[in-house]
Amino acid sequence: MQFEATPVTSHVEFHGVSKTYDGRSYSVRDLNLTIQKNEFLTFLGPSGSGKTTSLMMLAGFETPTSGDILIAGKSVTQTAPHKRNIGVVFQNYALFPHMTVAENLAFPLTVRKHTKSDIKARVDKALDMIRLKQFAERLPAQLSGGQQQRVALARALIFDPVLVLMDEPLGALDKHLREKLQYEIKRIHAELGVTIVYVTHDQSEALTMSDRIAVFDEGQIQQLASPSEIYEKPTNAFVASFIGENNLIETTVLESNSNCSLHKSSFGVVLKSQRINLRQGSSSVISVRPEKVLLLPQADSCDNVLEATLDQCMYHGDHVRAVFRLPDGNTMLCKVPDSTQLSLTGQNKTVQIGWKSEDCLAFPAPRTS
Repeated sequence: MQFEATPVTSHVEFHGVSKTYDGRSYSVRDLNLTIQKNEFLTFLGPSGSGKTTSLMMLAGFETPTSGDILIAGKSVTQTAPHKRNIGVVFQNYALFPHMTVAENLAFPLTVRKHTKSDIKARVDKALDMIRLKQFAERLPAQLSGGQQQRVALARALIFDPVLVLMDEPLGALDKHLREKLQYEIKRIHAELGVTIVYVTHDQSEALTMSDRIAVFDEGQIQQLASPSEIYEKPTNAFVASFIGENNLIETTVLESNSNCSLHKSSFGVVLKSQRINLRQGSSSVISVRPEKVLLLPQADSCDNVLEATLDQCMYHGDHVRAVFRLPDGNTMLCKVPDSTQLSLTGQNKTVQIGWKSEDCLAFPAPRTS
């Protein structure tokens, strides 16, 4: 599966890279990917999708079964990890417990035989960057989890690596701290301009932080695009269901032409989408985001309208999440910004909901194994 990047300076290239451990099943299959210089690219996908294996091959901790990996135009496939000049940040921080913060930061420079004056200057600059200068003499155990992760990030950057890899670096932190460090990492990336490859299974984290996202599934990239394009224009049913919340409706294609497609739903209502060139009679899936589902009176303006029963409401401050039961027993999630709309509708009452054809996408139904 080949993705062409915008013509800019390429930094990292995967050429036909595959990885199998048993010779039969593939963790990564025929990966072709160009990572642009100074970009923040996220590998996103469920467990076992191939994202971490791809990162580990780039780091040199795993060897490809076939294919080639290039950094700055030179093959590193057979190069030892410590000779690739790559900084790596892991989820478990990997700080030396017997060393102070300053000593942890100095370690990569000492190994590379920098002068004492250069080490001191770089450590001071790194401590300023992560805003922990007052903790220079503390041991890792005397820091919070967020502070330890900031030290791990600074240590990965302090020797001016050509590339920084991050493997679920915020996975062990609570939600509030994780969101705070997301902005910290983005700030540091903007200041330094270093190329970052980031692995996560958290969709909101990927959407918040990335210049581009590579969505992995079954060892292959399903879509490679900007966060907005991934969210607004997913290329298949897997990406639509994995990124953010989505309502997926199983349908059969009645008609497809150059303007739109008509689908018969499992509950008998004919639905309209903007997806074209789907084969008549084929199985399809219509995808509509919860925030695009409207209630009366707004539903009157929609070209997809159906009756549903209000099952439950969940208050979320800036919006209310309403779950509707469809005639076939399946449910549809709706995000309602104004709770008064639902106060007029009693629970277990049948109401009309709808959405516009331009606000939904249709895909061929995923193959079942």
